[in-house]
Parts: sequence; C-alpha cells; structure tokens
Amino acid sequence: MSSNFEAKLADLGVELPKAMAPAANYVSYVTKDNIVYVSGQVSSGSDGLIVGKLGADMDASQGAAAARSCAINLLSQVKAACGGDLDRLVRVIKLTGFVNSTDDFTDQPIVINGASDFLVEALGEAGHHSRSAVSAASLPFGVAVEIEGIFQIK
Repeated sequence: MSSNFEAKLADLGVELPKAMAPAANYVSYVTKDNIVYVSGQVSSGSDGLIVGKLGADMDASQGAAAARSCAINLLSQVKAACGGDLDRLVRVIKLTGFVNSTDDFTDQPIVINGASDFLVEALGEAGHHSRSAVSAASLPFGVAVEIEGIFQIK
C-alpha cells in the first residue's frame, strides 16, 4: 500500500528514486530521536548529474529545476531513514541550499524556490520550512545545486 505522501507524489508524476549512497566517508543521513539530518543531495535526474553555473550557462529557471531534483533526492533519503514509510515524515524543518553561481548572480533564493515550492506542493503543510540560499564558487562534480535538510519524523 502506498503512503499518502507517495500518492501525492505520484499525482505530481514523481516516483522517488532509490536513495543514493554517499560519495565519500560520511553517511547519507543521521537520525537522532525524531529528527533526520540529511547530507547534501546534489542536483541529478534520470540522465545523471545536472551540472552548470548559474549566471554563466544556466538561468534561474534551470537552477530551480535542478533544486527540485535535490528535493526529490532529499525525500528519497528521508524515506530510507523511515524504513520505507514516507508517512512517518511529520515536517520539513530546514533546508540549506548551495547554488553554483557566478560572482554577480543574485537569484539564489529563486533557484532554491524550486525545492521549497516542490516540497510544499508535494507535502502540503508538512512541507513548509525555514531555509537558507547561498552562493558557492563551485560544487562537487560541477553540479548546479546542492541542498541539505533537516526533517521531523514519528
């Protein structure tokens, strides 16, 4: 039986991918009490990594799509942390978004809105969260966006 959150994701045409394994000597998430801290998830999709630099070869709308992919990957990690039951998610607490951007690019919040808007659309009230959106001179593997998150579960 699918969860309520996964049913809503399906309505949006989204199937959560398998949670990605860490790329180095760290874990994908840490659970302490009812809080899940998810390591940074990079922009990726079915065709692989979404790479680029905002303000150079990507615009804010392309960046927002990359951020949306990060949010999908975050939910995959939360699902894994919940033993496969996404309905254990209570709410998204905080996102920290990093945008690979040029020195003069100032639309980092618009880029990270791609993740924020998606989480509210998919999770309703549980998707509202606090957040930071910051510029980075570069990100791992040249990805456009990386987002880490903190989530409350039951």
